[in-house]
Amino acid sequence: MIPMKKLVLSLTAAALLNIANAHAALPTGSQAPDFKLQGALAGKPLTFSLQQALQKGPVVLYFFPAAFSKGCTIEAHAFAEATDDFKKLGATVVGVTAGNTDQVDEFSKLECRDKFTVTADPGAKVAAQYDTLMKMNGKTLSDRTSYVIAPDGKILLSYTDRNPETHIQKTMEAVKQYANAHS
Repeated sequence: MIPMKKLVLSLTAAALLNIANAHAALPTGSQAPDFKLQGALAGKPLTFSLQQALQKGPVVLYFFPAAFSKGCTIEAHAFAEATDDFKKLGATVVGVTAGNTDQVDEFSKLECRDKFTVTADPGAKVAAQYDTLMKMNGKTLSDRTSYVIAPDGKILLSYTDRNPETHIQKTMEAVKQYANAHS
């Protein structure tokens, strides 16, 4: 018979593991799912292809819940300020949202400051492929998760945190490490 203390600890550990897995993003080292989404750069509609972007270098792919929400606007401003530094390192920045998908054109102009592409993910289909979903106000949205993807499609960084301010630092570190290793 299992002592009660061990049983409680085992059940607690299992519950915590299930909670962590419920919000788990794709792990570092795994293959990034390819996708194409409609979006905008500087308010101009376009089709973004991950495969095409990876031909130019690493991709900083960040998922955010909804255009024009407070945290997402903070994050967009920070990525806009860092976009030139990412470009100097050969990286492309792209944002993906399942929320307010009809507003990505305007969001790309105003909050992304014409610096990087923002794409719409209606129904959070791509977010589901990247295991970065959350429920908010009864809607399925993309959680705040950033990836850095190498040109071969391997995930170099997988980072989920609802705080928008840490994503730029984490992704920049990963891009710099990649650039230093491949210069």
